[in-house]
Amino acid sequence: MTQKSLKITSLQLLFAILILAVSSRSATLSPHDHRYNAGDPVPLLVNKVGPLNNPSETYQYYDLPFCRSEPIKWKKETLGEVLNGDRLASALYELKFLEAKTGVTLCSKKLKVDEVAKFRKAVADDFYFQMYYDDLPIWGYIGKIEDGSLVLSEKGNKYYLFTRVQFDALYNGDQVVEIRAFSDPTSVVDITDDIEINVKFTYSIVWSETSAQFKTRMDKYSRASSLPTLHKIHWFSFINSIVFILLLMGLLILLILRRLKNDLRKCSSGDEEEDKEVGWKYIHGDVFRYPQNISLFSAVMGVGNQLLTIVCILFVLAFLGILYPYNRGLLSTSLVLLYSLTSVVAGYITSSFHNQFSDAGWERSVFLAGILYFGPLTVTVLILNTVAVSYGATAALPFGTIMVIVFIYMLFAVPLLALGGRIGYWFRSEFQAPSALNRYPREIPPLPWYQKSPCQMFIVGLLSFSTIALELHHLYASLWGYKIFTPPGILFVMFIILLVLTAILSIGLTYIQLSVEDHEWWWRSVFRGGSTAIFMFAYSIYFYFRSNMSGFLQLSFFLGYNAAMCYAFFLILGSISFRASMIFVRRIYRVVKSE
Repeated sequence: MTQKSLKITSLQLLFAILILAVSSRSATLSPHDHRYNAGDPVPLLVNKVGPLNNPSETYQYYDLPFCRSEPIKWKKETLGEVLNGDRLASALYELKFLEAKTGVTLCSKKLKVDEVAKFRKAVADDFYFQMYYDDLPIWGYIGKIEDGSLVLSEKGNKYYLFTRVQFDALYNGDQVVEIRAFSDPTSVVDITDDIEINVKFTYSIVWSETSAQFKTRMDKYSRASSLPTLHKIHWFSFINSIVFILLLMGLLILLILRRLKNDLRKCSSGDEEEDKEVGWKYIHGDVFRYPQNISLFSAVMGVGNQLLTIVCILFVLAFLGILYPYNRGLLSTSLVLLYSLTSVVAGYITSSFHNQFSDAGWERSVFLAGILYFGPLTVTVLILNTVAVSYGATAALPFGTIMVIVFIYMLFAVPLLALGGRIGYWFRSEFQAPSALNRYPREIPPLPWYQKSPCQMFIVGLLSFSTIALELHHLYASLWGYKIFTPPGILFVMFIILLVLTAILSIGLTYIQLSVEDHEWWWRSVFRGGSTAIFMFAYSIYFYFRSNMSGFLQLSFFLGYNAAMCYAFFLILGSISFRASMIFVRRIYRVVKSE
């Protein structure tokens, strides 16, 4: 590597660190230490509104005719906040530190017929609002519905708009520790009919001292339980799953080792009749023949390892407390930057793997690695963005944000991908097979249906999915709900177990495949490992129909994002499956050769 290229790479990494540092900062007016004197203004930013059951369907707060300042003062947002669908703006509420207020008028306005209709539709769709007070998230309901059939003189439902918001703030010393917002059910206005009405919006705030520390104020948002009973059931189910998984893995390892020892004994006995029973011994000249589409195969290995690296880094950030729920947009920012910076991993793994078998064509492999995941992801995002724009949702990315992402990808991902590919080429090594390859591939005997790829993919996918089904349900509930049901520690344990179980199942089925003299195991091992992702996506569809989510916008985002996540798991598990099978295959043929 030349000194010039090292200098460019160092500058790129420095710029990436600066961008991450800047974009992780919150776009509020809060002081860095969040300390206030009595009477100091504490920043309150309104964010968005949306139906409770559709987390992806959110709109700007002022899309509804709330009290507002003219003109609206929008806050400059970070990349992650825009990706997260946040649209922060100033509010008329004046919630000064330690200053209690009761029944303060926010504004009085006359709602026109179309404005009444907007509020009524929002109440009918169970809309909530979200704000941020000193970087603490606040939620509240916009209105309520009463069943008119309970009153003999009334027909149909009655729609009421809440006109008073009660804030309860907790403080410790000179810092805000917690705040809650309640919509007063006694202060309402009837918006059932399409008529103009006069409305007076008011608010109150009460301050109370607490012993809770400022540094732990975000813990309540990442607490992985809703009710103590459910928390105990979750832990019981988790431990039960762990025990079952360990027993299953132990049984599989025992069966594989027992069968393998028996085959090696037959090989070393010198008995020709017993030696014929060991089918995998006779394909030693074909088992290490690299597969068709080696460029695509190399790209799968490279991107799979890149995505695995990203997942591991995200776990580290979560354990360090850098990533936590409602840290506006930091997860989205981290994903964009980590994908760009880890492109060097994809380039290196792809190139080094390809160059083990051929010195020519590695550039094509690296190019495929650059588009293998990013290409389908880009198409998905553009389709979802078009849907969001048509709905006027905050999930729609502005053109400027799209250009920023393209700039980051072109500035970091593309050069680092090329750099990784070049490093893999410079430090290439030839693949050392334990046995020489035959000139022509051996004919594969006809196989029964249960030894073909679809059946083996079903077996691996079903067994692996069954071990993570419980935590996958909690993960979906966390991603598409408003409570965190699973802490990162449990997710990490289940992720490791999933990788280990995928590797064991892949080794076992690869051994069975070789035993029937089928030497085309390279691609099949990838599909076997990745088949778990197919079950994950199928379960996501089942989860959607069991939930209360509805509407084309929510369905599009749910299927689009889950497809992208499951495709990433397909590549990760596929690469793990192949690596484990390759280690196993090389090991058994080395043993046979030494004997």
